[in-house]
Amino acid sequence: MKLKTPYYIVYEEKLRRNLNLILRVSREADVKIIMAFKANALWRTFPIFREYGICSTASSVNEMLLANDELECLAHTYCPAYTDETIEQFMQGSSHITFNSVEQYRRFADRIATHNATVGAHRISCGLRINPMCSVIETDIYNPCCPGSRFGVTADQLTSLPDGIEGMHFHALCESTSYDLAKVLDAVEAQFGHYLDNLQWLNMGGGHLMTRADYDVEHLIGLLKAFKQRHPNLDIILEPGSAFCWQTGDLEASVVDVVENSGIHTAIVDVSFACHMPDCLEMPYQPRISQALSEVDRTKPTYRIGGNSCLSGDYVGDWSFAEPLKAGDRLTFEDMNHYTTVKTNMFNGIQHPSLVLKRMDGATVVMREFTYEDYKNRMD
Repeated sequence: MKLKTPYYIVYEEKLRRNLNLILRVSREADVKIIMAFKANALWRTFPIFREYGICSTASSVNEMLLANDELECLAHTYCPAYTDETIEQFMQGSSHITFNSVEQYRRFADRIATHNATVGAHRISCGLRINPMCSVIETDIYNPCCPGSRFGVTADQLTSLPDGIEGMHFHALCESTSYDLAKVLDAVEAQFGHYLDNLQWLNMGGGHLMTRADYDVEHLIGLLKAFKQRHPNLDIILEPGSAFCWQTGDLEASVVDVVENSGIHTAIVDVSFACHMPDCLEMPYQPRISQALSEVDRTKPTYRIGGNSCLSGDYVGDWSFAEPLKAGDRLTFEDMNHYTTVKTNMFNGIQHPSLVLKRMDGATVVMREFTYEDYKNRMD
């Protein structure tokens, strides 16, 4: 059936392809790979993830509750700062709690010890986030190891391992390669290696884009196996986000109008970069459009694509097309199932795209449609 735009569409076949690869890495490298909700919280697809035994991270109480409710698992929790209220909530639904500073851990260590001593309570393992200050990410907004970072304890700040800390966590990657991970692991071992033999687990964070076509999966498996051989006492955890949903969904839109100013032609569409594809402006990056030519060709009809909001900067360009665009033409923004639906907003009250799943058998299921009430209730 032909659906009315705008809508996000997720392809179950492509999702399972990624899940199968991730499961293979997990088994062959003997590591645990869990999903970061910051990249994907589309919980109506979680029954598929549960088939693969996928658990998740959480960086907020809401993410933790979603893990408990929809993945039916306890969360591996990390939050930059806990409060008296949130720590009590996190303890109820987390298997691991990682602290951003030694002071935060010391503030709440007794509470967790009391929880762990309570009959019938699930046990919580405490960890400390470390910062190896090894920058392999060029865009600072996504670089947790840049100078002045608020994330984690640096080697010079840690003189001894606090009693009760059972694991360490670092996050230094963003859509990165296994060779980037190798550089970070060298830094971790050089700076924190003397602590590793006294720990039970090491969480290597996210950013492992193992489902990208050019990713060297075999190198990743070998790298992880070699690390485990050096540190056999450690359970290794990875928590990628994008890798689970990489190239598994698109955003379908329609051209509403075409305008011209100073020789620049802009096709205005019924979605918004600011509202529905914010990373295109934050990163920034230019997504592929299925109907566009693979490269800009000024001898062909060439356009900026403008979002349907009143933000002046709500546009990205340029794309060339074989034929001129006109109102009613459909445009497919590719690879829009990670860091998209989780970051959307309702600025200007612009209609939120529907959520659609294309099942393995070819059936198309509308998982959610949004109305005025969704916009109104956000402000209630």
